[in-house]
Amino acid sequence: MTTVIPATRDIDAVAIGASAGGVEALSVLLSALPSGCRASFFIVVHIPRERPSLLPEVFGTRCALPVREAEDKEPVQPGTVYFAPPDYHLLLDRGPACALSSDAPVHFSRPSIDVLFDSAADIYGERLLGLILTGANQDGAEGLAAVGRAGGRTVVQDPGDAAVAFLPEAALREGPVDFVLSRTQLQELFANWGVR
Repeated sequence: MTTVIPATRDIDAVAIGASAGGVEALSVLLSALPSGCRASFFIVVHIPRERPSLLPEVFGTRCALPVREAEDKEPVQPGTVYFAPPDYHLLLDRGPACALSSDAPVHFSRPSIDVLFDSAADIYGERLLGLILTGANQDGAEGLAAVGRAGGRTVVQDPGDAAVAFLPEAALREGPVDFVLSRTQLQELFANWGVR
């Protein structure tokens, strides 16, 4: 585990999981992405299931990349940010393509970070970076370990820097984790995406 900023040139996809405090953290990170970024970003944020998500609208004005809610069977486009819709698991399928599922919640969560990370690890392997941000439950810890087993890079927000430390701490316990970064370091990672 290290605080050195990981290289991103050979990363095709980024799976991000966040819960409590995640919208604020993502506001910093997504607004830092350069317009020429070619990686695809897949994001699960635990939000209430009964309400429509406003995340694509909120982040669409703050991010230089196209931001959308993922649709079932939608081919993945490079340089695009995909949010899981409320009350559906977001998975990655061959193609690659997005897939949506209404299977049972995982760790009381649908969408589930674990489900996204597991499927993304199967599709992208060593070309995937998994990132766990602030959160109040352990959904995502097992999924991040799956990313590591598939050869992908694993990154956790420093629990001391997170709005809610429970999820980052759970991911570190599940480990091993390649990188533990502060929000400032994560912002640097996103701002320089693909440069190194």
